[in-house]
Amino acid sequence: MRFIKVGEFGQETPAVEVDGRRLSLSSITADIDGAFLSNNPVAVVEQALAAGELEELDAEARLGSPIATPGKIVCVGLNYRDHAAETNAEVPKEPVVFMKDPSTIVGPFDDVYIPRNSVKTDWEVELGVVIGAEARYLESPEAARASIAGYVLSHDVSEREFQLERGGQWDKGKSCERFNPLGPVLVTPEEIADPGNLNLRLSVNGVLHQNGNTKNLIFGIEYVIWYLSQFMVLRPGDLINTGTPAGVALGIEGNPYLRPGDVVELSIEGLGSSKQLFVAAP
Repeated sequence: MRFIKVGEFGQETPAVEVDGRRLSLSSITADIDGAFLSNNPVAVVEQALAAGELEELDAEARLGSPIATPGKIVCVGLNYRDHAAETNAEVPKEPVVFMKDPSTIVGPFDDVYIPRNSVKTDWEVELGVVIGAEARYLESPEAARASIAGYVLSHDVSEREFQLERGGQWDKGKSCERFNPLGPVLVTPEEIADPGNLNLRLSVNGVLHQNGNTKNLIFGIEYVIWYLSQFMVLRPGDLINTGTPAGVALGIEGNPYLRPGDVVELSIEGLGSSKQLFVAAP
């Protein structure tokens, strides 16, 4: 099943995408949030579809982030060997974990702000995993499967000077306004045959820079969820950004960091594509 949100910024209607049609879920839930995702959403929506209870929405309206603002965004850094190599970092022995401000989430086609005083705004295409059931001290990576609500295309925008040169605190370079475009869709697990074998691509102004596959993750999706559950409680609606492959500006000769007017396009197999114009922060 493919969940979306449709409408003006901050006033989106939860919906499901079926055969190219957008059908409102407002009669079922106020949002694609933890409460909805933890309550067997596929079965609930299938029942409403069968009963013909869902109103059709405008096919041309803006798409917002497909999930409500999560309780937390947890990110895994340096989770592809080629990305670790291009940044001259050692391959981690355990997942490198940092947090990102949940309010950074915007829609898949919204403008992204380049922060004031930024000189190193960078791109990162990532597979996002949304939690659908509480994960606390999971016994094994295999047990993590039951905690997954779905998968989503995530853009973990980063400011490298803020991240690496301003006190060594990664969160500063990750939590700037509008730094996590998300979507267009949240796809439930039964539609993704193998999330460990998905192609990821990202281009800037039409030039392809990232072309990777989740089979090259150092720490796989289920392992990451299990690992995180040993240190924090993952709750329904939380988002995990699982890492980015090689091809970021930080690792390219000349470091072609983003400037106002640049356009970034990204996609993940089965999860759709997104496009953002980068503009100076107001």
